[in-house]
Amino acid sequence: MKISVLKEQAVGERRVAATPETVKKFIALGASVAVESGAGVAASIADEDYAAAGATVADRAAVLADAGIILGVQGPDPASLGGVRKGVWLVAGLNPFGAGEDGGRARVDAYAAAGLEALAMEFMPRITRAQSMDILSSQSNLSGYKAVLDAAHEYGRAFPMMMTAAGTVSAAKAFIMGVGVAGLQAIATARRLGAQVSATDVRSATKEQIMSLGAKPIFVESVAGIEGEGSGGYATEMSEDYKKAQADLVSAHIAKQDIVITTALIPGRPAPRLISDAQIATMRPGSVIVDLAVEQGGNVEGAVAGEVVERHGVKIVGHKNVPSRLAADTSALFSRNLFNFLSAFWDKEKNAPELDDEIGNAIRLTKDGKVVNERLLTN
Repeated sequence: MKISVLKEQAVGERRVAATPETVKKFIALGASVAVESGAGVAASIADEDYAAAGATVADRAAVLADAGIILGVQGPDPASLGGVRKGVWLVAGLNPFGAGEDGGRARVDAYAAAGLEALAMEFMPRITRAQSMDILSSQSNLSGYKAVLDAAHEYGRAFPMMMTAAGTVSAAKAFIMGVGVAGLQAIATARRLGAQVSATDVRSATKEQIMSLGAKPIFVESVAGIEGEGSGGYATEMSEDYKKAQADLVSAHIAKQDIVITTALIPGRPAPRLISDAQIATMRPGSVIVDLAVEQGGNVEGAVAGEVVERHGVKIVGHKNVPSRLAADTSALFSRNLFNFLSAFWDKEKNAPELDDEIGNAIRLTKDGKVVNERLLTN
């Protein structure tokens, strides 16, 4: 079984889908590994490092020749996969609900037409045995960390309280909206930097998690019976009553904050709007908002994907592809997710993986020339 690792083509993508560590592990399983020349350079991995790990380093055409499995961070342009035989597995983050040239249904249809078996790693079910395969969690963890560093970079004051002979510097107040993996890491990082941290989420079960990290939970208490948690631990769309109560609570709280980080996403849906322009206007000049959902429509009114903009004296940070901005570490985690996935189903006699129905049906987008995933067929 030949595993092919491609150099990412998406603009601004610095990650790579395999590292020398996972190359060695794949070879130990019995596979051969071919890596496109230059694939790891942006993640601080030289071609020589792959070669030393046992991989063949070559141009794209040679890497794809006779491939059995193709690994990527983002789904490659179907036009760049010429010569790949039918039935080859494409394993990557395929962004099937996305828009634009780097994802979306049109690209999935093209994978089907090419005869590829496209496996979307972001569709990995949130079950215990698949935790080590979950690219959303591994990448979100570092996104939450980086969001705090980005806020600190843009914020013109210190984070921790400082007592000096010349007087005291007050600690920054940081508010985290959305307490999934990214939000929890943002809380922990902001606390480590010395900020006074508060957080909120639509899922009531996160209250204890917030408190366990030393932050103050900010929750709607007046609207009963709304848990906000759907299948797999993801947030769901809230009722109008809850949205109004949340908006009132946030409006009062956000006016006192120096740093706000928003992380709320709903799979397959536009990001929920959490902060309005009117709420931004209540914050003091020099405050900073980091919108981690900006590429899915944004949690913050006025956020612009790929830019840092200023409204009412408040900076709104909308960096694209935040995991890619920590490419060495996110590549290490992403590549381990891929190895954990493939190795869990590796049949040593056939020297190839064979998926079971639970995970296979969840992540398989295309097979035998057709789109087969229920989530795509019902949307």
